Amino acid sequence: MSDTLLLVEDEAVLRGEMGRHFTRQGWDLLQAATLAEARRVLAGEGPAPLVVLCDMTLPDGNALDLLEEVRAGAGTRAEWIILTGYGTVADSVRALKLGAFEFLEKPCPMERLDLVVSGAARSARAQRRVAESAARNHERFGLDAWVGDSPATVRVREEVKRLATVPIGTVVIGGETGAGKGLVARILHYTGVRGDGPLVEVNCAALPKELMESELFGHEAGAFTGARGRHRGYLEQAHGGTLFLDEIGELESPLQAKLLKALEDHRFRRVGGEKEVVVDVQVFAASNSDVDSLVSEGRLREDLFHRLSLFRLEVPPLRERLEDLEPLVYRFIADSNARSGKDVRVVPGSVWRRLQGYAWPGNVRELRNVIERSVLLSDGPVLPGRWLQVPQDGGGPAPAEHRPADPSEEDDTVVSFHLDGRETLDQLEERILRRALELSRGNVSAAARRLGVSRQTLRYRIEKHGLAEGTEEEE
Repeated sequence: MSDTLLLVEDEAVLRGEMGRHFTRQGWDLLQAATLAEARRVLAGEGPAPLVVLCDMTLPDGNALDLLEEVRAGAGTRAEWIILTGYGTVADSVRALKLGAFEFLEKPCPMERLDLVVSGAARSARAQRRVAESAARNHERFGLDAWVGDSPATVRVREEVKRLATVPIGTVVIGGETGAGKGLVARILHYTGVRGDGPLVEVNCAALPKELMESELFGHEAGAFTGARGRHRGYLEQAHGGTLFLDEIGELESPLQAKLLKALEDHRFRRVGGEKEVVVDVQVFAASNSDVDSLVSEGRLREDLFHRLSLFRLEVPPLRERLEDLEPLVYRFIADSNARSGKDVRVVPGSVWRRLQGYAWPGNVRELRNVIERSVLLSDGPVLPGRWLQVPQDGGGPAPAEHRPADPSEEDDTVVSFHLDGRETLDQLEERILRRALELSRGNVSAAARRLGVSRQTLRYRIEKHGLAEGTEEEE
């Protein structure tokens, strides 16, 4: 599919000549002779132009006024090239301030114009990729990405929701490895006031000691052996957005001091640089180790800690939120199905018992890997237990709706039914709930434990089926 170029030129002969040239170059051409026509094209439902090549002085006004309108509104993510036969320095300055890609004087050699248009197209494509990626991340990392309804999970979600509404400068995120600190940081960024800016994630433990300063703050050409050009560091790359520093305690003390000064002054110097670089960035810092212990052991400067910990957010380990195991498992099964083309839908009771009886030292990351492995090696719709590779420590009862229905089992906890259309799914669910409540003597909390779901989830389903009469909560 060809890229679209909008040519705005009031001289018909020149417009025709340039139009034929760019059509031969493979562009899908749109044309306009006035600002009004260009405005209709830009507001239309057709393909949005990648590049706008526009004469500055048109019969009904100045092209810079239209450019200002486009930049002020939603507009299109197009690069603008302004052509003029008698432009002034003031016009040139205004065009560049409005974000024009280039300001060219007529007559412009066609070879030169081709180079400028090609560069503008590359820039516009890059901007669109960034915008599309940001849109996907906004959708992917909403508040519902933090899965579960346990009290610990609800607490984290509520804290993130509140923080996302205010212009926070720094946050310290604590928690065990694999608990989800990175996910919390992404949710906080993309739902926050800086969600349209960049998110730069840095694992400080993975940075080579000798390159830490250069990677974090950047360097100028010739700053050290091998520095052949200017390099923008992570702090500068995060300008207007968020810098997420994982394993903050791995930064050496001199770098911690330089980072503290950069956060305080909103400016720093690249390695080998003379000029200060101004930055506007919020910083999230995380560590698998207890942050207070890092300070007491001298691995994290106390003044930097106080600067970073404007707000502290603790991510609970999975063993403290086992009520979230079921929604997490099904989320990971769905993700793995989508990636691998599998169709796993059923989790046997034996598998649930093993998942619920394990301590999960690797937390959510370990659970995700276990489920992904089991889905990849599955041969049908049932999640196989042989590939879990977790200790068989026993555990709580498996959710009743996941038990295999076997009428031959002499067990009053088994609910059997025929999969021949005699009963709808809602009727089957109601029958399971009735039996669970009977076995629990109407106690909702006990029935929830028997079914392996949260009390809130069970209460919702009880009310849905009109079974609330005769039920009670555990004292």
